[in-house]
Amino acid sequence: MSLSTFSDWLCIVGFVLGLPTMVATYLQAVKARRIAEATRRELIFSQDCLEFVRDTGDFVNLVPLDQLHTVPKPGDIVLLPGDGLEAGAGPYRVERIEYIFATEDHPEKARQPRQAKLTKAVAHVTDLLEGGWD
Repeated sequence: MSLSTFSDWLCIVGFVLGLPTMVATYLQAVKARRIAEATRRELIFSQDCLEFVRDTGDFVNLVPLDQLHTVPKPGDIVLLPGDGLEAGAGPYRVERIEYIFATEDHPEKARQPRQAKLTKAVAHVTDLLEGGWD
């Protein structure tokens, strides 16, 4: 058996073993990317909203971003209706605001390359009346 015949067989074996491995690796990468994207979407359950959250992590209220004229600034006092038993209605002081951006879903709508859009805002608030009011 000559060296060229051996290298030909080695090439064929490498191709037969390498191609399925490359395809499987590519499909795993695509699957991992889809899972990561789905996980990110689940984290943003209040998409396109301003979410009010107490410093303890309790949810207070949601306001759709398209209904807002302005976003409250840190130090502002807001009067919220509350959400049932978890957090009562009453005045809250805005401690800080977090903004979450995402890339534009539809590239044809984007006016600039890599344009981002505001997906969610989170206002961290403290209760000015500890017991709430009824």
